[in-house]
Amino acid sequence: MKERTMALGDHLRVCPQGNTCCSSEMEDKFGQQSKLELENLVDETSKELRSTFVSRHKKFDEFFLELLENTEKSLNEMFVRTYGKPYMQNSEVFQNLFAELKRYYTGGNVNLEEMLNDFWSRLLERMFTLLNSQYVITDDYLECISKYTDQLKPFGDVPRKLKAQVTRAFIAARTFVQGLSVGREVANRVSKVSSTPACIRALTKMMYCTYCQAMPSVKPCNNYCLNVMKGCLANQADLDPEWNQYIDAMLLVAQRLEGPFNIESVMEPIDVKISEAIMNMQDNSVQVSYRVFQGCGQPKPSGMGGRSTRGVSDVFNARFRPYSPEERPTTAAGTSLDRLVIDIKEKLKLFKKLWSNLPEDICQPHRVTAGNATDDDQCWNGHTKGRYFPEVMKDGLTNQVNNPEVGVDITRPDTFIRQQIMALRVMTNKLKNAYNGNDIYFQDSSDEGSGSGSGSGCTEACVTEFDFASTEAPVVGADRSGSGPVEDSAAATHPAPSAALLASLALSVLALHRLWR
Repeated sequence: MKERTMALGDHLRVCPQGNTCCSSEMEDKFGQQSKLELENLVDETSKELRSTFVSRHKKFDEFFLELLENTEKSLNEMFVRTYGKPYMQNSEVFQNLFAELKRYYTGGNVNLEEMLNDFWSRLLERMFTLLNSQYVITDDYLECISKYTDQLKPFGDVPRKLKAQVTRAFIAARTFVQGLSVGREVANRVSKVSSTPACIRALTKMMYCTYCQAMPSVKPCNNYCLNVMKGCLANQADLDPEWNQYIDAMLLVAQRLEGPFNIESVMEPIDVKISEAIMNMQDNSVQVSYRVFQGCGQPKPSGMGGRSTRGVSDVFNARFRPYSPEERPTTAAGTSLDRLVIDIKEKLKLFKKLWSNLPEDICQPHRVTAGNATDDDQCWNGHTKGRYFPEVMKDGLTNQVNNPEVGVDITRPDTFIRQQIMALRVMTNKLKNAYNGNDIYFQDSSDEGSGSGSGSGCTEACVTEFDFASTEAPVVGADRSGSGPVEDSAAATHPAPSAALLASLALSVLALHRLWR
């Protein structure tokens, strides 16, 4: 067998000079291999992190979208069965509601509060027209009605309570999924290491110079490996403070998702709540119509000789009957929000300090080093087999100024890493706002976006169920110029309604009594 000859290593630029079996070409190849080795080590070490963000983002996104789809399907089936033709003729009002909720969740610039206010205004217009089909209700008249939805409160307190629940639940859901997306992208980008020439030289010396010294089985000393990795991955370590704050903010919003901002508990009974509002309107249709006539004027009769064949008795033909628990649709995506949140919280906690821990995770005996003993004299110290004496550097770029193994320019932070730090900072700000029930419009993970948008602005003291104290809207004086409807208590101060109006209202009352008996 041909033996490799030893020669003086004057030609070597990285490995120790002296007797060596390496040529300068071999040393260059070792440099290329060292670069790939570091990339593979970082990729392997961060693999669980990246796969977790990819899979959990997919799961949460599928869950929320399927929840929306199931809720809309459930509402449609129940309303068709319960309300029949009147609902089917006006179903686009509800279709638009779910379309806008989905558009918001998927990143659209939708102001949730304004959108929900618009839904109730459209629903009021449709119901008022159905309940007063003996009149000609023009678009101008409907516009007058919609301006005073808050004062009329035709649907009781349901819209206000539902708005608070829906806005904060959707803000939390969308922001959390956006947070998973940002975490996934940052992890994918940062795990692709860009090595400096000084780092490649240090890696080559640590990983391959033992081959040139005819000691291929001797592994690097642990502290030696740590100093090399802390120098090579100094910029990655600087990501950690912002990364840890991002993880903390994700955990806070996760708490909201399994508590007061649980979108599953808000959306599943939304059909019952909307039906409750419809029944409120129907039960109070006489008073609502009276107040509308006071504020917007009495519309012209339709000229069909009394109530049309499409009268009150044809509007809604039954009280709403919600699904029993057995009839409820199966849970979205074959799981529940609580299960998803418990799982992701456990995972997120494991990923704190991940970037500053990369050197320790890489410098493990099963990966790179000979062992953890600092006094081990059977490891490669960069020059020979023996103990490694220099102290281990602290984490981060500025702490590498005196790194004995890697020359690091601490005045030139990695621009790419700084971009990821900014992306995390922006996302953390959005998560903190979502935790408090506030929304920031998403433009891009690296842009601040506007501070406006929807949001209930609630804090730790948020009320989650229908236990709000009622707050009445200001009373608007009645006239025929469109100044708005009046409160019932104020009706006595105005001229009495005409005999025809009173007769019409009396007929409406009788028809409603027949409807519910």
